[in-house]
Amino acid sequence: MKTTALAKRDWIAGLEKGLAILEAFDNQHARMTATQAAERTGLSRTAARRYLLTLESLGYVHTDGRLFGLTPRVLRVGWSYFDSARLPRTVQPYLQQLSATLNESAYVSVLDDWDLVVIARNGVSRVMTTGFVLGARVPAPLISPGVVLLAHLEDQQAVSAWLDTVELVPFTPHTITSAVRLREKIVRARADGYALIEQQLQVGVRGVAVPLRNRNGDVVAALSTNMSIGNESAEAAVKRVLPHLQETALAMLNVL
Repeated sequence: MKTTALAKRDWIAGLEKGLAILEAFDNQHARMTATQAAERTGLSRTAARRYLLTLESLGYVHTDGRLFGLTPRVLRVGWSYFDSARLPRTVQPYLQQLSATLNESAYVSVLDDWDLVVIARNGVSRVMTTGFVLGARVPAPLISPGVVLLAHLEDQQAVSAWLDTVELVPFTPHTITSAVRLREKIVRARADGYALIEQQLQVGVRGVAVPLRNRNGDVVAALSTNMSIGNESAEAAVKRVLPHLQETALAMLNVL
């Protein structure tokens, strides 16, 4: 959530604009013209076209002469994080043990702005329909680790201000899109020390999450598990998985 202030003399505007072009592509804008890219980034059409053509020359973008789209090469940038960052490698053995104990998939996630990003995961052998792939990005208020991390941000006024302005898309009939109800979930997660979220992104799926702290006591990530609701009550699910999540989070304390 935090960025570092940079002196103007050290700022490379071209890099900022090139990254803005890449980030302009999403599910609703998988292919764009230079004009559309310009509108989404605030650049002129001429500048947007030059950046797109440069990215095409580098292999990050393809075009049919009019529409531009991303190529798989952009994954190199994202996967460089998993190859180089310490946190995903450090937590993996703990996730393997937790997943084996619970017979459920286990995840470690972090915030990126107001999105929740999965940076480590371990699945179970059975077919899973309740999980997230590595690198998955979802709205933080709609998933248990996201709620936990929002609850432990220092600036709760910023969280409330964002909730008042964001428009959340309903993924299921149960998705909470009310800022008041979401704020109640966040406040409760801070008080309880864990979050329980049900059927917000997928019908029949429940998630439980706890904060991961480093040796200084700072919350650096969230540890969570997903499960099918089935015939298990919310209370029974929390009783079954929460002690193991808390024990694993405590074991990670001295290595984070």
